[in-house]
Amino acid sequence: MKFFQNIKNVLNSLVQDNEEYNFTLSSENASDTQPEDLLKNKKVYPSIDVNLEYISSRYNLLINSDIKIREFLLNAKGKQYKAFLLYIDGLVDASSINDFILTPLMLKNYANQNNSSQIISEAVANNISVRRIKKFNIAEYIYECLIPQNSVEKLDSFDDIVRAVNSGNCALFIDTIAFSFDIDIKKFAQRSVSEPKNEPTVRGSGEAFVENLRTNTSLIRRSVNNENLVIENIVIGKSNKNSCAICYIKNIANSSLVAEAKFRLNNLDVDYVLSCSELAQLIKDNPESSLPELLSTERVDRTCDSLLQGRVILIYNGSPYAVILPVTIFDFISSPEDINLNYHFSNLLKVLRVISMVITLLLPGLYMAITVYHRELIPTELLYSIVATRVTVPFPILLEVLMMELSFELIREAGLRVPSPLGSTVGIVGALVLGEAAVSANIVSPILIIIIAITAISSFAIPDFSLSFHLRLSRFAYTILGALCGFLGIATGLFLHVLTLCSLKSFGVPYLSPYAPISQKRNQTYLLKPVWKREKRSDFLNTKKPNVQDKISMKWREK
Repeated sequence: MKFFQNIKNVLNSLVQDNEEYNFTLSSENASDTQPEDLLKNKKVYPSIDVNLEYISSRYNLLINSDIKIREFLLNAKGKQYKAFLLYIDGLVDASSINDFILTPLMLKNYANQNNSSQIISEAVANNISVRRIKKFNIAEYIYECLIPQNSVEKLDSFDDIVRAVNSGNCALFIDTIAFSFDIDIKKFAQRSVSEPKNEPTVRGSGEAFVENLRTNTSLIRRSVNNENLVIENIVIGKSNKNSCAICYIKNIANSSLVAEAKFRLNNLDVDYVLSCSELAQLIKDNPESSLPELLSTERVDRTCDSLLQGRVILIYNGSPYAVILPVTIFDFISSPEDINLNYHFSNLLKVLRVISMVITLLLPGLYMAITVYHRELIPTELLYSIVATRVTVPFPILLEVLMMELSFELIREAGLRVPSPLGSTVGIVGALVLGEAAVSANIVSPILIIIIAITAISSFAIPDFSLSFHLRLSRFAYTILGALCGFLGIATGLFLHVLTLCSLKSFGVPYLSPYAPISQKRNQTYLLKPVWKREKRSDFLNTKKPNVQDKISMKWREK
């Protein structure tokens, strides 16, 4: 009993100690009324001292070193007003602040110094002069005369002001004015437009998106010369408010599709989103599915082509990718290079990609099924060769396949994560040295090395890496099904896989369109038609403008 009593005393002392250590910061000069109490609605107060106190509290000026406040006296019409500038050092252009904000506001203005009113109209009747005089308004005068900037807005909400300042703007507060001037003077280091790294091309545009939102939208505007192109901004996140641009062509895109995209974006209750990949996972129809339902691309030409087809584009600030919606599975095995090649070559490449997708998904499983259950399908000479190579292998064939599959995935992941100069070294060591050593040590059979190598090469032929990830993950399931049940297991897996694909939708569009359900119009198929026969847009998009061109687009052949 004494032992338990001692334990109880120790626990009580710990609780008491935790209650004693309550650290608070106090100030002798602190007033009873906090800025939050004066600004409960978070609106700009006419008193500049209250606004300054609230801003200082919200931005923690005592510990933040890059938050700058410049207090000064503003001269206008012979009077002086207290004012201050709020900006973040490193996000603004300091020369623009000096030349176009502080200089015009601080220099004395002698024009009409003695007349604080403005004559609107003047009339003379019976030698009596009648004038209509407008009272001097400091806010209008500053907005119209003293801020020579091209982008100036009036904001009365502190939430909007803080979001603008955080994005690189400058906020001007003036005494007696119940709003702030939001001045766009952004200037910060950013990556220049370069060639696509993950989607290389032989022919086509060499421009790729960057991390800056406005740079990306300007690239789209430059390629899509259409006044109906609409780019709307939506704020995502509560604690980290970031901008997302939704782009569509008003007279082509389906209105229901645009409304659904806006609805999902406006109803995201999250603290922050850092990339477009996270955003795509939050708005996809089936978040639990490993299949990609939205297409991410870094290519400007592919994005513009999707816009002109009637799709909706999402561009997230801070991410060098654009999200295309809706999409089908055939969009993931299509390359932006296809439209730049002759349709004969493009269709040949498309067929090769389908074959590579089947090989990536099923080849190890078929090897397991044939070697374990269906040996009668193997030619006799080849069967003798396989059996001879496996005589000295001590592991079961399933363990052998899984071991090599995991080894190759480790080599692939290591090649991606190591520094670039070492990536090729890891590939050579892993593929050549490790493979050769495994065969020489009789750990795996040589034919299995060939099977794994063909599967790996086929996975690289798939243009979209997200679909490649899904196929690589599903390959392990088909390998186990082939080892357990042979062709029956693989057929069962394919049946369930196809059912899953048929049930998926991307923003209301069936995932296997236009083949499941079968399109009656057959406006678009997986294989490309000649350029002069691409007359219609995809009917599953249900666009406002279904025609792309006339039935006879090459009018010169008629003359």
